[in-house]
Amino acid sequence: MKRLAGMVGVGVLLAGSTLQVYAQGSAEGGIYTCIDAKGRKLTSDRPIRECADREQRLLNPSGTVRAIIGPTLTGPERAALEARKRREAEEQARQAEEKRRERALLVRYPSRSVHDKERSEALASISLVRQAAINRVKELERQRRELDTELEFYAKDPSKVPPSLQRLVDENAKSMAVQERFIADQEAEMGRVNGRFDEELVRLQQLWAQIAAPSN
Repeated sequence: MKRLAGMVGVGVLLAGSTLQVYAQGSAEGGIYTCIDAKGRKLTSDRPIRECADREQRLLNPSGTVRAIIGPTLTGPERAALEARKRREAEEQARQAEEKRRERALLVRYPSRSVHDKERSEALASISLVRQAAINRVKELERQRRELDTELEFYAKDPSKVPPSLQRLVDENAKSMAVQERFIADQEAEMGRVNGRFDEELVRLQQLWAQIAAPSN
């Protein structure tokens, strides 16, 4: 094994010496082997064209590794290969992050009841705030009715409405608009919370099923 490891280390060549290795392999006899893009293991007594974009191994007749030959690529091909490797690395990172999130989900929600309970608590918190705003709207509506009663005295000539009364009417209208926007925001937040829990539940049901499935 030490001899094999030593030969592998010595056999790793720089791209610039690839042609020399090819010539050496042809002159001294040897077997080229690689795994092509389709996953097939190929062997030949000369460099394998189908594996020009990937690593090939040059074996001695005894089967030991004489050299590891890197891909022989042009500049654009090397750039394309590097881009592909970056995409593969990004995809691997994405999958690893997805696995991490799945593990975190399972730790946080080991069962449907736990997930349902947290959803209910989150919605209840928003609903409490929303109800306070609704109560404030009711109070503003009551105040507006009282103001409208006062305004009836000036129905024939609105220009005589006292500035103080007009200011109260304007402030009431602004407060009503604020509360209505706040209620709409809370309703939208409830929708977002439900949407998040719905998405989590779809994935959690799959994960729970995998855990519950008997292992072969």
